[in-house]
Amino acid sequence: MGPEINPQLYKEKVSECINSAENKLSALSKKIWSTPELAFQEHEAHKTMTHFFQEVEQGWKVQCHYKLDTAFRAEWEIAGSGGPGTCAVNVGFLCEYDALPEIGHACGHNLIAETGAAAALGLKGALQSLPAPPVGVKITVLGTPAEEDEGGKIDLIEAGAFENLDVVFMAHPAQENAAYLPDLAEHDVTVKYYGKASHAAAHPWEGVNALDAAVLAYNNLSVLRQQLKPDYRLHGIIKHGGVKPNIIPSYSELHYYFRTPKYNELCVLREKVEQCFRAAALATGCEVALHYGRHEYYNVLSNKILENLYIENGKQLGIEFTTDEKILNSPSGSTDFGNVTFVVPGIHSYFYIGSPALNHTKEYTIASGADEAQFYTLRTAKALAMTALDVIFNAEVLQQVKDEFRRIKQEESSVESGQRCGSRSLHGAGSASC
Repeated sequence: MGPEINPQLYKEKVSECINSAENKLSALSKKIWSTPELAFQEHEAHKTMTHFFQEVEQGWKVQCHYKLDTAFRAEWEIAGSGGPGTCAVNVGFLCEYDALPEIGHACGHNLIAETGAAAALGLKGALQSLPAPPVGVKITVLGTPAEEDEGGKIDLIEAGAFENLDVVFMAHPAQENAAYLPDLAEHDVTVKYYGKASHAAAHPWEGVNALDAAVLAYNNLSVLRQQLKPDYRLHGIIKHGGVKPNIIPSYSELHYYFRTPKYNELCVLREKVEQCFRAAALATGCEVALHYGRHEYYNVLSNKILENLYIENGKQLGIEFTTDEKILNSPSGSTDFGNVTFVVPGIHSYFYIGSPALNHTKEYTIASGADEAQFYTLRTAKALAMTALDVIFNAEVLQQVKDEFRRIKQEESSVESGQRCGSRSLHGAGSASC
């Protein structure tokens, strides 16, 4: 038998390794922050991330343009003390790096990219500088584009990118520290009304007003909210309403998101929403076309085993987790990480970045690029890597994580509303987020 292993030594080494890399990790984040790119257009971010794992860091096997043009995969592995026959544990860290239109990194995805990279570096540094772990370990870093729109993780799921991963980790910037917040299932729809143009003053009776249809639909949905469950969400914009006041609009367009606590409730809300859109067309004499996003985003499945480990490690680092029940039980946003939690156990924690600013605002863009965010970001990365060590060093814990994953997934799949709406593939999933 080899020497007795003290996991706490590895955890201390994680912190040392991340601290020693703080300057290059900060530079990584700042470079992504300074060149915001939209979904599936993250070419500079892809170049920055892959250069980091190929040139700045050593020992990583990197696949650029992995299954998607702006996705990547970086892997590093080490043999266990038990020899070649011991089963390897494959832990994944996810990086996001897409931005929002006009306001840039107002959701802090540059910090998500940094957190994933830092956690992977810290774990690698600890494992290679101390006695071999009891089992072989593979660290996989996945660069996952298009979280804010289209759902890049869902495309990667369908392409097999998450096969053979045992556990996945990521953390998202917010206003509080929490191991889990309820992220809603989500789908989006673009609605197009087609009417008939006419002179608005001379011959208005000859026109069919597509803008009227859009306004009626908007108001229909606003009235519908009164009859929706408190944790359902429905919100949208009118993207096109005409070209000139003296022309009856012949075309209008709306873009709406609708969200529910469980993915198998989406179809219930979808049916109600469609009736509102079609009623507006009927009332105005317009034709209507509904175009749904390619994917649905699923709700994030909680894994209490991982969350409790993360909280325990975070507290060792001085993280103060919110105990506000309103925050812990209120709907958050939506994320394609939800779909990931239906195929592999995972944790999607939230972390404070030193600012009270709210996500998806210009103020949060400033906060996500500020130096003050660095301390909180790297502290979160340490907690993620330390939680990965708990899974690696204790086969029983890993089994508990997997058992919890199966149990929660089974509960989710047996919800009556899912059976009522019809079964849907767990690999299908959403076009919008956060």
